[in-house]
Amino acid sequence: MILRTRKINIRVLAGVVWSLSCFATISFAEKNDIQVKWKDGVRLETKDKRVRVRLGGRIQYDFATMSQDSDIQQSFGSLQDGTELRRARIYLSGVLHEHVDFKAQYDFAGGLTKFKDVYIGLTGIPHLGKITVGYMKEPFSLEELTSSNNITFMERPLLVGFAPSRNVGVLISNHAKERVSWAIGIFRNTNDLGIGQGDGNFDFTGRLTGTPWLSEEGMQVVHLGLSYSHRSPSDPSFRFSQRPEAHLTPRFVDTGTLLAQSANLVGPEFAWIQGPLSIQTEYVHASLDPVTGNSKSNFQGYYFLGSFFLTGEQRNYRASEGRFRGIQPKNNFDISEKSVGAVEVAFRYSSLDLEDKSVTGGKLHDWTLGLNWYLNPNARIMWNYVRADLDNVGAADILQMRLQLNF
Repeated sequence: MILRTRKINIRVLAGVVWSLSCFATISFAEKNDIQVKWKDGVRLETKDKRVRVRLGGRIQYDFATMSQDSDIQQSFGSLQDGTELRRARIYLSGVLHEHVDFKAQYDFAGGLTKFKDVYIGLTGIPHLGKITVGYMKEPFSLEELTSSNNITFMERPLLVGFAPSRNVGVLISNHAKERVSWAIGIFRNTNDLGIGQGDGNFDFTGRLTGTPWLSEEGMQVVHLGLSYSHRSPSDPSFRFSQRPEAHLTPRFVDTGTLLAQSANLVGPEFAWIQGPLSIQTEYVHASLDPVTGNSKSNFQGYYFLGSFFLTGEQRNYRASEGRFRGIQPKNNFDISEKSVGAVEVAFRYSSLDLEDKSVTGGKLHDWTLGLNWYLNPNARIMWNYVRADLDNVGAADILQMRLQLNF
C-alpha cells in the first residue's frame, strides 16, 4: 500500500509540475508578447528569441504475434502474442535568456511514472561549449543516442544491452565546425527516478565523433565515432541480459550476477549515407576486471544495418551531435493529392555474445526486416519481422507493428 501511494504521489507531482509549467508559460506569453508557432511541435519564443520553449511528446503503440520451435518453448515457455503502450511521454524544454537550457520529460507507459531526461544546462561556455547537470543519457553508442522516434527499427540492436543509457551526472559537450563532436561526463548509477546511493559508484563515459565526408546538401555523409565507458559500482557486481529485438519477449540471454571490480566498454561506430541509401554498423566490447581470485570476462556485440527510401528521402544526420534526427517526407500523406508520404525498407543483422570461460550467458543472433511508412514528420507506421536464433537452443519468429506519433 505504501509503495502504491508513493507511485500515485509521483504521478500527481509530475502532473502538478507540468500544469504549473504550462500556466507559467501562458502567463509569460500574455505579458511579453511571445510568438506561438508549429515546427514539428508547439514552440513559443520571444521576438528577440532570447527565451524559447517547446512542448512535446510521443505515443508508441505496439502489436506483436510470435511463434517458436519446441526447444525455445521448453526453455522459455510459449511466447505470447500481445500489445503494449511502449512509450507515452510528454516534455517541456527550452532556452532561457540565451545561455540556460532545460528539459523535463516524463514517461507514463506501463502504468508507472519514470523520468526520461530531467536536466539543466549552461551553454556558450568558451572552449568547453555546454555543461549539463541532471538525469540524462550517457554519451555512448550512435544507436542508443538516437531518439526512439528516429531509430530505423522498432527496437534498438542487441548490443545496447551494454549501453549505460540514462543516469545522473555532469556532462561537458561541444562541437567544432559542424564536423566534429565530443562529450565527456561523470555519472552515478541511478534508478528511473534519478535516485542512487552508495559510496563511490561513479562512472566515466565519453564519446568522440567526426564527419570526414559531408556534402553541402547533406546528401553524402560518412560518420565515424568512438565511445568509451568505465564502470565502477559500489557493489562490485555486473549483469548483462537481453531479449530479442521485440520488447514483448522474455530475455533470451543472461550472464547472471558476475563479481567484478569494474567494467570497461569500448564501442566504435560507422555510418554512410548516399542519398536514399544508408549503411550503419557498431561494435561494443565489454571487459570485466575481476575481484581477487576470479578470471577476467569479455563479451561483445555488433550489428549491420542497411536502409533505402523508395520515395527518395534520406536519413537526417546532424554532424554537430553525431546522431540521426527525424525524417522529413518530400510530400506528406494526402489522399486528395495522391501523396503517400515516405516509404523506407531496411534490414539488420545483430549479434550478442555473453559467453566467456565459465560464464554461459548465451549467444543470440537476430535477423530483422523492416518497413517504415512516414505519413508526415510527426507520424509513422512500422512493421518488423524478427528471426531470433539462440545458439544451441532454438529459434523464434516475431512479427510486430508500431503506431507512432511524436511532436
